[in-house]
Amino acid sequence: MTGDTGRIGGEHADLLDDLLAGKHRALARVITKIENRDPGYRDLVSALHDHTGSSEVVGITGSPGAGKSTLVDKVANYYRERGETVGVIAVDPSSPFTGGAVLGDRIRMASNVGDMDVFFRSMSARGTLGGLSTATTDAVKALDAFGKDKILIETVGAGQNEIDVVKTADTVAVLVPPESGDNVQMLKAGILEIGDVFVVNKADLDGADRTVQELREMLHMRDDRAATLSTGHHGASRSQGGSEDSEDGDDERERWDPRIVETVAKDGDGVPEFVETLADHRAYLERSGRLEAKARTRYAEEIRNLLRDDVGELLEDEIERRGGMAELVAGVMARETDPYSVADEVIDPLEGCLDDS
Repeated sequence: MTGDTGRIGGEHADLLDDLLAGKHRALARVITKIENRDPGYRDLVSALHDHTGSSEVVGITGSPGAGKSTLVDKVANYYRERGETVGVIAVDPSSPFTGGAVLGDRIRMASNVGDMDVFFRSMSARGTLGGLSTATTDAVKALDAFGKDKILIETVGAGQNEIDVVKTADTVAVLVPPESGDNVQMLKAGILEIGDVFVVNKADLDGADRTVQELREMLHMRDDRAATLSTGHHGASRSQGGSEDSEDGDDERERWDPRIVETVAKDGDGVPEFVETLADHRAYLERSGRLEAKARTRYAEEIRNLLRDDVGELLEDEIERRGGMAELVAGVMARETDPYSVADEVIDPLEGCLDDS
């Protein structure tokens, strides 16, 4: 692979070559470097970029106990039976002591143990809203560059903050257990907006029919609200389960109405229908042009996040150069200055550099 390694060299160049050659050990090592933020990891991720764009990425979220892990396991197995390769990233809560994934060692892919074409990785949420960190986004790139056909992201299930999953996944499935419909009432607007597919799992339990009906009613109310808030055109295009006018002003494009699927994941019931619905949404994204639009939005958000992180580190260095935060706070407490003035003074060198450029 001459010339593909770009600005990286040595061990990292060999690692990248091995990953692109389909060696799972190299894939695991690259993701470890990404998660640990090892020196040179950014160059690795940059080199991966040219090899991405082929995988289908599905986010699976929902409240704890909804059966996300079981469904992910069965869906991965279903894809494998069709001869497709799968990558799974399970975003777990962060340990307050190590920053690592609290549930990282649990066995969650029972149906796929020993299958090298199902790559499973448990990652720490690192306190990021929605349970997704920049490391998770980069890990998706590694799986994509490796050539995995499908990438499944299972999130923590932390309520409305799960909307962040939509920035990484092309299709978002929200799981709702049939607990007498109570969980439907607890669904927040953000979760309703991001769902492309809603899955009533454990559909063999009492309350499943009621949950399905309440979901339909809430989605109908959401659509009515979206229509009211739109520019007045009834054809406003919906994407990501929400409402959005197209960039070119054409609001008569094809719409995606969120689907509701019933499953009993532990038995595999409803999994084929769920997978078929995911395929329908993917086809819609490609047909309507929304797939490219989502990629543009995702890259814009990624650039912003990286800039925030980098600028934040520069400002932390500047704070230390000025004696540390305690010193700055002491001046505020003594009424010698105020928080706004301190912020202006700290940012001033950076602003000056940007102005000079």
